[in-house]
Amino acid sequence: MNPEQSTHPESSQDAATYDIAATETKWQQVWDDLQPFRADDDSPREKRYALTMFPYPSGDLHMGHAEVFALHDVVARYWWQRGYEVLNPMGFDSFGLPAENAAIRNDEHPDTYTRANIARSIESCQKYAASFDWTRTFNTSDPEYYRWTQWLFLKFYERGLAYRKNSPVNWCPQDQTVLANEQVVNGFCERCGAEVTKKELTQWYFKITDYAQELLDGLDELESTWPDRVVTAQRNWIGRSEGAHVDFVVEGRDEPITVYTTRPDTIFGTTFMVVAVDSPLAADLVSDGQRASFEAYRDEIRKASDIERLATDRPKTGVDLGITATNPVTGAQIPVWATDYVLADYGTGAVMGVPGGDQRDWEFATQMGLPIVRTTEVPADFDGEAYSGEGATINSPAPGSQAPLDINGMAVADAKSATIEFLEQQQTGQGTVNFRLRDWLLSRQRYWGAPIPIIHCPVDGEVPVPDDQLPVTLPMLKGADLKPKGTSPLGGAAEWVNVACPTCGGPATRDTDTMDTFVDSSWYMFRYCSPNDDTQAFDTDKVNAWMPINLYVGGVEHAVLHLLYGRFFTKVLNDMGLVGFREPWSAQLNQGFVINQGKKMSKSLGNGVNLGDQLGAFGVDAVRLTLVFAGPPEDDIDWANMSPDGSLRFLQRAWRLSGDVTSAPEVDVATGDVALRRTTARTVHDAAELVETYRFNVLVARVMELVNATRKAIDSGCGPADPAVREATETVAILLSLVAPYTAEEMWERLGRNPSRQTTVARAGWPAVDEALLVEDTVTAIVQVKGKVKGRLEVSPDISEADLEAAALADEGVQRAIDGATVRKVIVRAPKLVNIVV
Repeated sequence: MNPEQSTHPESSQDAATYDIAATETKWQQVWDDLQPFRADDDSPREKRYALTMFPYPSGDLHMGHAEVFALHDVVARYWWQRGYEVLNPMGFDSFGLPAENAAIRNDEHPDTYTRANIARSIESCQKYAASFDWTRTFNTSDPEYYRWTQWLFLKFYERGLAYRKNSPVNWCPQDQTVLANEQVVNGFCERCGAEVTKKELTQWYFKITDYAQELLDGLDELESTWPDRVVTAQRNWIGRSEGAHVDFVVEGRDEPITVYTTRPDTIFGTTFMVVAVDSPLAADLVSDGQRASFEAYRDEIRKASDIERLATDRPKTGVDLGITATNPVTGAQIPVWATDYVLADYGTGAVMGVPGGDQRDWEFATQMGLPIVRTTEVPADFDGEAYSGEGATINSPAPGSQAPLDINGMAVADAKSATIEFLEQQQTGQGTVNFRLRDWLLSRQRYWGAPIPIIHCPVDGEVPVPDDQLPVTLPMLKGADLKPKGTSPLGGAAEWVNVACPTCGGPATRDTDTMDTFVDSSWYMFRYCSPNDDTQAFDTDKVNAWMPINLYVGGVEHAVLHLLYGRFFTKVLNDMGLVGFREPWSAQLNQGFVINQGKKMSKSLGNGVNLGDQLGAFGVDAVRLTLVFAGPPEDDIDWANMSPDGSLRFLQRAWRLSGDVTSAPEVDVATGDVALRRTTARTVHDAAELVETYRFNVLVARVMELVNATRKAIDSGCGPADPAVREATETVAILLSLVAPYTAEEMWERLGRNPSRQTTVARAGWPAVDEALLVEDTVTAIVQVKGKVKGRLEVSPDISEADLEAAALADEGVQRAIDGATVRKVIVRAPKLVNIVV
């Protein structure tokens, strides 16, 4: 339904309209005075917590913000109308590279850029009529906030969950900082798009892998209320697999090479081993005679990204390390190679080469002339190369072999179990569970972030900053002092870096890295419950009263990054006794993207849409209504196909209804026109279900239908004085308050419900429904003949199947469609469907 469509002419105020700008200014002031959305911690009403994902203050609001705030606001305002006490806060994720890069360009401090953007964003949010509680606002770059970010880091450190190690890390050459694995997208920096390389650095990590299994298990209870693709993305990222660690002895080396495999049953087909060329293990294993070749190959491979190395169409390369390892089951000596298609941070950095069961190993073996032995019987119709599916075990051992283990003929699962049992008996392996998930790399070599509160002392080592010395505030740097140098700009602030050790009093230095901004946004939802508490990170009692969050709205691009980290933080805080639950977000809603002309908006493409221009041309309500009405929330919206001018015309049509009503607010609506009252009652009844199932676009359509029905009732004899007209129009105002708050307030005032502007339609309460009006006198039964609709019958809702069949067969239109043919079957679904097969 197009919003400007109307099947009925307007009546007395056809040409009437309202001044958009004046209306918005008027009600912004009223709301500012009333503070209708200020959450009361002590309210006796049932609590609900609605939250949008933490926005970054990069400038003014854009179309993406407009969409997510409009969708989110439908639910938050609906909860207020249903009588809940609603916490709907807003703040800003204000640390990060964009502000730092802007400060370098403009020779200023990042805080200058950040606060200007925050002020602009708040002003725009308030004009947009988002129902946020502005009394709880904070910014992550405020020392009052990051004091507690640092405190939480130290609590994690005390529990062994924050640690420092040297390892190859993802390095962004443009932003000059390390990145977590989750921040590398297809080999490129998630933030700036530069191609990511590898670099050896000593960095801080959070031990998220300690919670890998619980993070996975928790998805089972979330899958009914979280989007499927988010749950799937997290399951895949955590990547649980069951298999075994297997030890391969290398002559002359005390420690065996340990590999992880999900298919220990294929060990009879292991004809070589491969080691990541850039791993410390490869450098340790290579023989003297092969070292020069190995080092030349390693230097060449280091130029490639991980994504390039793992590409399936990349030719397989490698260098023989000049050593062999012993297969622990067959006793055979197998060569050990260094290659690029194994990554140093996967498992142990070593993989047993099973070319019969792994396509990459097949290609490598073929390239290097290595043996290929199948260990699983392939289906008769299989025409590929490596086969990793189900089938009976073969060549395990090969015919004539005297191997101490025989699993031939077993199914894969049984063969895996038998092999693991044998390895454990021989103490050459161990059944184990492995995860794709790696520990969270949180160090950043940039300035605009929370400093890591650790002091490095030559005597006492790593020393936590005492609680009474928090926050460790950033020194005043700006402009050129912030330019990335491959190390943190904080290293150049000598007066800040050099401090006395809190333990021994001797000379020491501060850690010069700052924390990943995802640390800030992993706990902000707790702070909203007591944002002004300067004695603790958050009030546990208030957190437990408001949380878990009832609905979290935001983009699917955070399916892994932010959502996984926030879940991890919550589980740790629960273990610390600081919160009483283990999952922070009970339900989640993803919105799609706002695009234009079929593509993502871009200045270079010339298809950008300026939100301010749209608001100026059509008003806030029309833009909000257009975004909500465009389709299901998760679908993308192509603005080129939208009609904000049509939305505006519909809103004016709804507004004109409020001017037509002539009955008094206290009129007894029970005496009104029954047909219109039924339509109103059904609309209210359905609206609740539509909001709670996130079908906001259908909700708007139902309000449009009610507007049309009300106009028809006025014009067809019911008249503007009929109490049913007032009831319907007031219902339109309340339902529109979820989507178009300015129009709703104007209607409510014109209806005489808010003459002194001391209340708001947003808190009017959900319309009451007389249940008797929901009982249908008749329903329409559809009659199909040969799959085509040939009749519609008005029947009683409780008609029997036999009576409905008789009525259908007696219908003249149905008889014509049958046209004397033999009726083979009649399928009846009383009271709404009859299907006649002839």
